[in-house]
Amino acid sequence: MSTIAVTAPTTRLRLTARGRRVFAFLAALPVVVALTLAVVGGGVALASNEAGASAGAFAEITVMNGETLWSIAEDVAPGSDPRDVVAEITRLNAIENGSVTAGQRIAIPAAYALGR
Repeated sequence: MSTIAVTAPTTRLRLTARGRRVFAFLAALPVVVALTLAVVGGGVALASNEAGASAGAFAEITVMNGETLWSIAEDVAPGSDPRDVVAEITRLNAIENGSVTAGQRIAIPAAYALGR
C-alpha cells in the first residue's frame, strides 16, 4: 500500500490598499492620542505658571467707600505709573468695566502690596 502525503498549500498574507490604511491608522492611533494629551496637559501647565496665577503673588484688600482703581493704584504704588498699576489690578481681578465698589475684595500684585 502506498501512502500519499497531503501538504497544506502555503498562502501569503496579502494586504489590500484598504487593509494597509487600516493598519497604518491603528499603528498611528496611540501616537496621536499621546500627542493630544501632551498638548492639552502642556497648555494647562503653561497657564498656571503665569506670574498672576501663582499662589502668593498677590495680596487682597477691601475697597473703601469712595476709592477707585486709580486712587488704589496711587496709594499702593506711589512711585509707579498709575495706568500700569490699574492695568495689572484689572487683569489680575478680571475687572471688565473698570470700576470697583465699596466692600469689594480685590487682589493687588505682591510687588505693590507692601505700599498699602
